[in-house]
Amino acid sequence: MDTKNVPLIKTKRFWAGILLAQFILFYIFSKSEYWISFFDKLYDVQKNFHIRIFSWIPFSAGDLFYILIGIFLLVQIMNIFRKNRRKKALFRILIFLNIIYFTYQIFWGMMYFQNPIIKKLASQDKPNVEKAKLLALKYLKKAGETRKSASEDKNGVFVIKNREGLVQEIIRRQSFLPNQIISKNTLTKISVKESLFSNIMSYTGISGYYNPFTAESQFNSNLPHSIIPFTIAHETSHQLGFAREQEANFVAYLTGINSDNPELRYSAEYFTLKSLLRYIYTEDKIFAENLIRQYSPAMKRDRAYERNFMISHEGRLEDFFGFTNDLFLKSNRQEGSVTYSYFVNLLLNYEK
Repeated sequence: MDTKNVPLIKTKRFWAGILLAQFILFYIFSKSEYWISFFDKLYDVQKNFHIRIFSWIPFSAGDLFYILIGIFLLVQIMNIFRKNRRKKALFRILIFLNIIYFTYQIFWGMMYFQNPIIKKLASQDKPNVEKAKLLALKYLKKAGETRKSASEDKNGVFVIKNREGLVQEIIRRQSFLPNQIISKNTLTKISVKESLFSNIMSYTGISGYYNPFTAESQFNSNLPHSIIPFTIAHETSHQLGFAREQEANFVAYLTGINSDNPELRYSAEYFTLKSLLRYIYTEDKIFAENLIRQYSPAMKRDRAYERNFMISHEGRLEDFFGFTNDLFLKSNRQEGSVTYSYFVNLLLNYEK
């Protein structure tokens, strides 16, 4: 291609160079406390603005956005295999990647490099199995008691009766988060949507996700109801400004653990108990299995329903998404998707 008479901005080489420059620039930003603080403050300013724009839409605008992106990329990839359209297709893909990458980093990507919550806690001890056992016994009792106040379906399985009330309670409880740990501007409202991909998500092992382009929290509406309240609290913790997965779990725990809403409180207590048991199981399998046998009859029904749901949706799609999600987490200063030690570490130090 003769580029002498073609404006530089219209060449593939120019946009490839811009993309590379972005990689380098945001890498430098990720190493600077000043710029990390800048993007943190920027997110605090723009999050409520973005939520106001998209929250009134009755379906997930972010999911529609992803569908349109998928169609665009599919068309361009098909054009790459057509000789007369290849150059334009590559040019469009490069421009698209520049725009998407820049927008993602400005709106969300740099949030992964915030100062870890663990550094804000008075105690920063490493996880201890014996302490985790004591805490697991505590949450076994708490979850069993809270479960008595929750609603059930005809099969005696936990069911959410008022999802709108649940969402409003999450907003209310976020305003009570401890300021010394959660130094974020509160949300005026939260944008929670059922994912348009719920049926597919059931086979991926993904319970929910946050869309940084529309500030929407999506969740899998097909999940067992015992999982959904904590999932919503987790995704809205991302909306609040916590990018790391296990820190979003911790903020969701703080949101739900003292709630007056039994649906939210039980889901938070139950998630906490399961996370502790996963951690304990690696060190003392017998203790973990014995504690599971001590579940209340209602909790055993919930656990059986969850297990049956997971077993019926197992497959290679879950393995693929688990692998890719694991890579994504590790590339953003996080533990892998199956590791709960950081959440347990935060939990134990906070409780201490």
